[in-house]
Amino acid sequence: LGIDPLTLLLWATVLTTMLQMPVCQWQNTVESLKGARVLVTGASTGIGEQMAYHYARFGAQIVITARREKVLEQVAEKCMSLGAQKALYISADMGTDSDPAKAVDFALEKLGGLDYLVLNHIGPSPFTMWKGDVEHVKWLMKVNFFSYVQMAWKAMDSLEQSKGSLVVVSSLLGKMTSPFVAPYTSTKFALNGFFGALYHELAMKKSNVSLSICTLGLIDTDSAMEKVRGVTDLPAYPATDAALKIIITGATRQQELFYPWFTQIANLIKDWFPFVTNYAIQNSYKYNP
Repeated sequence: LGIDPLTLLLWATVLTTMLQMPVCQWQNTVESLKGARVLVTGASTGIGEQMAYHYARFGAQIVITARREKVLEQVAEKCMSLGAQKALYISADMGTDSDPAKAVDFALEKLGGLDYLVLNHIGPSPFTMWKGDVEHVKWLMKVNFFSYVQMAWKAMDSLEQSKGSLVVVSSLLGKMTSPFVAPYTSTKFALNGFFGALYHELAMKKSNVSLSICTLGLIDTDSAMEKVRGVTDLPAYPATDAALKIIITGATRQQELFYPWFTQIANLIKDWFPFVTNYAIQNSYKYNP
């Protein structure tokens, strides 16, 4: 190839080091999660529930929130059995003006502060072509976006004091569009825009708070599988793996996560070869007009 062997060795060393850095950082951070004060939203099911269990295994102090109190109680009980130092819950409706702040206040009071705020909740939205329901779009934006902004601001002082981490769970559909999910994808684009800008602002202010945005593909949660059944054959990936990757991303203070790995490739291809992306998207679904 005409490349100096020493140059090849140098680049191989650099790449190997880069690939190993998150692993080394994670190995050094496992112990730091013991006793960490964590608030996880959308934790009654799916990825949020699995994150709660992983944090519990690491010995964290956890507050979980969602709408269904009875289910939250069961998740909290399991967290205690898995090794959580504390596992508390608060029922909250993120579509209201007051509940997002109330959930953060509860966590701050019960835990004495926060080391991690993991924003993961979403509101239900039909998997269908948009039929002009503007009120649903407004409501979903409130749940999936405005409540995130509200909770992040409410927790910011505590995270600053603890040198904590703000973790935002987003989607590949916040970076590239797809049919049947117009209201949902609009909320995820809003998340990426706002928190992408906030990342730069925190860095410019030399803030102690790290901000991680997690871009996920199709995950095998019950709600997601129910929506796409019979509509697409796209592969779905395990919620428990996604949950652990999110926790690692926050604990190692990485700026961004793409899970599964090919979501990052898809994100790049959409800009390089938009016609390929458009063809793939429009032919990934079973639709008869």
